[in-house]
Amino acid sequence: MKMIVAIIKPFTLDKVKTALSEAGIAGLTVSEVKGFGRQKGHTEFYRGAEYKTDFIPKLKLEIAVPDDQAQKIVDTITNAAKTGSIGDGKIFVMSLEEALRIRTGETGDDAV
Repeated sequence: MKMIVAIIKPFTLDKVKTALSEAGIAGLTVSEVKGFGRQKGHTEFYRGAEYKTDFIPKLKLEIAVPDDQAQKIVDTITNAAKTGSIGDGKIFVMSLEEALRIRTGETGDDAV
């Protein structure tokens, strides 16, 4: 099994969620996060005062999938979240040792 963690721009969530549903993904976890990479934050003006924002709001998606679906899901997220501009995000794929569905006790691929 693999754990796919994707950091995306917030406004791309609906497109990514729709694409994942069409790819057969039944569930995912979404968290609001902040961070920076090459963007290094930005400067905003509010009521005449200048404010520097060091951390950019992003969304973190977490999806557990069987090994044979991992590349398909990575490609799906990439195609749906890509805008072509800086800050589109990152995707990390990690091995997932075990999964357990609490309600039924199912483990492994059956639990995801």
